[in-house]
Amino acid sequence: MFSRRTLLIALANLSLTACNTVQTNAAKVAAPGNMTSAYAGLPAGGKPHQSPVSNRLNGRHDLAREIVSYQGDERPGTVVVMTKERRLYFVLSGGTAIRYPVGVGRAGKQWQGRSRIAGKYVDPAWSPPAEVRHDNPRLPTVIPGGTPRNPMGPRALTLSGSEYAIHGTNRPASVGTFASYGCIRMFNEDVVDLYDRVNVGTEVVVSL
Repeated sequence: MFSRRTLLIALANLSLTACNTVQTNAAKVAAPGNMTSAYAGLPAGGKPHQSPVSNRLNGRHDLAREIVSYQGDERPGTVVVMTKERRLYFVLSGGTAIRYPVGVGRAGKQWQGRSRIAGKYVDPAWSPPAEVRHDNPRLPTVIPGGTPRNPMGPRALTLSGSEYAIHGTNRPASVGTFASYGCIRMFNEDVVDLYDRVNVGTEVVVSL
């Protein structure tokens, strides 16, 4: 696990943005502090593009959640994010893993390192950071959790030693792309699935 100071030094030139998330419903253990914005590209005026969950794949079977062979060195129960692949792996026993498609940091917003899940949140509210508000001045100060306009989705997993999080999204079309400010964005069904599999303290490994 790396320290917050180490992470900030490593990312000094990436112009990261804090998410300023307001936690309203914490489940199990809730870590204090802000979450990093994984949210980029809210259309002007703050009205998100939405599509039915049932149409999330749009025929793209490469974006399906599936159990795959895993040859990495991480032990079962570890979360591994492969930025280049735009995939998250939850390592199982027997040389397998559950592979989820994810949205990751866009150019200049990517990072790598080791962390642990610091907090688990249900329906987190979102307070847009200054950078996002600059691009979308009509955004409200706080978007309540559990609402269609909230870009954090139904679950959020904060990462220790940083201001990043793994969370859902109200823009499913962005999953599988380089779209965020550094957080890991998942389909809402997938982040709920992962949320139920991990605990506070679960190790998270992010590679470029």
